[in-house]
Amino acid sequence: MTAAQPRRVILAPDKFKGSLTAAQVAAALAAGITRAAPGTEVRQLPVADGGDGTVDAFLAAGWERVEVAAVGPTLAPVTTAYAVRGDTAVIELAAVVGLVKLPGGQPDPLHACTYGLGTVIAHALDRGIRAIVLGLGGSASTDGGAGLLQALGLRIYDADGGELGRAIPGSGEFACGGADLADAARIDRTGLHPALAETTFTLASDVDNPLLGPEGAAAVYAPQKGATPGDIATLEAALKNWAALIGPEWADEPGAGAAGGTGFGAMAVLGAVERSGIDVVLDLVGFPAQLAGADLVVTGEGSMDTQSLNGKAPMGVAAAAHDAGIPVVAVVGRLQLTPEQLHAAGFAGAYALADLEPDPARSIADAATLLERIGEQLPTRF
Repeated sequence: MTAAQPRRVILAPDKFKGSLTAAQVAAALAAGITRAAPGTEVRQLPVADGGDGTVDAFLAAGWERVEVAAVGPTLAPVTTAYAVRGDTAVIELAAVVGLVKLPGGQPDPLHACTYGLGTVIAHALDRGIRAIVLGLGGSASTDGGAGLLQALGLRIYDADGGELGRAIPGSGEFACGGADLADAARIDRTGLHPALAETTFTLASDVDNPLLGPEGAAAVYAPQKGATPGDIATLEAALKNWAALIGPEWADEPGAGAAGGTGFGAMAVLGAVERSGIDVVLDLVGFPAQLAGADLVVTGEGSMDTQSLNGKAPMGVAAAAHDAGIPVVAVVGRLQLTPEQLHAAGFAGAYALADLEPDPARSIADAATLLERIGEQLPTRF
C-alpha cells in the first residue's frame, strides 16, 4: 500500500496592522497547524499590497536585502532597505518616507516630502537595476512626488530663480514639501539620473484616486497625515500648480493621487505604470507556481471589511487560489463581511480572532497565541 502523501498548505497572509507582521502571522498559523497535524507540509508566503510590509514579503520569498542610508519624510536620517533579484528591485515608500518614519510620530502635512524615496531609487539605479517596483502606501507627505524627483536630479525653481525647498544637510540639495509647490515656476530636467531613460517603473498600489479634486490626494488622504481643512486647501492649490508645470494630462490618471500624489510625479516624469499592488507581489514571488499540489490556501489581514473587496491583498490571493481550483480560507482579526460576500469573493470560510477574544485590546495583544489556536483548527479544512 502506498503511503498517503502529506497534506500541503500555503499560508499567504498580509500583516495584522498594529499587531503582527505578515511573516509573524504566517509563523503563528504554521505553529498551530503542525502541532495539530504534524505531517502537514506548510509553506509560508507572507504577502502585501504595496504598503508597509511589501519589501518584507519579497525578502521572505528569498530576494536579496540591500540597505541604504537616506532621509525620512522630515529629512531626518533613516536607514532603510529594498529587495533585489537580478535587475529588478522592489522599493517600499513606507519604509523610508512613510508615516511610520515620522520622528516621534509627529505629522508634518505641509512640509513632509518623498526625497528619501528618490535616494533609494538612485541607489538601485547605480547598482544596475533597470526594473523598479515602487510600493505606494502609508505615505506621510502630499508633495506630488516632487521630493522624489529632486533626489533623482530634477531642479525646481521659483519665479525669482531660487531653488525650492529645504536644504538637505551636508548635500547642497533641496527637497520640496507639498506647500512649497505653490511657488514652483520652472523645472529643469537636464540633471535627471541618466539611467532613468532605460528603466521601467511599476507602481504597486490599491489606490485609483486622481491627483486633484474631491477624490484627490489632498482631499481624501491629507487628513490622515494631520492636515487641517486650511492645510488641505493649501496643498490642493500647490498640487494644481505642480500639475500644470510637469504634466497636467497625468493628473486625472487613476492612481495619480496615490501616496500624496507620488503616483502623479512618477507617471509624469518617470513613465511609471500603475498595477494592483497584490497582483504585482504575487507575480514577482511566483505565487501561481507555488500553488501546485496545494490542498488549502490561507490568507487574511487585521480587519476584513467592504474596503478589503477593492483589491486588498487577501482578495488577490483568493482569486489566484480560486483560479487554481484550490480552496481558500481567511484568517482575520475581525470580520465585517457577510457569508454571502465571502463566498462571492471566493472564500470557503473565515476565522476571526474576535470570535476567540472579543476584547479588541486583548485580541491585539494576544494575536499570535490566538492565531496558533486557529491554526490548530485548520487541518479540518484539508
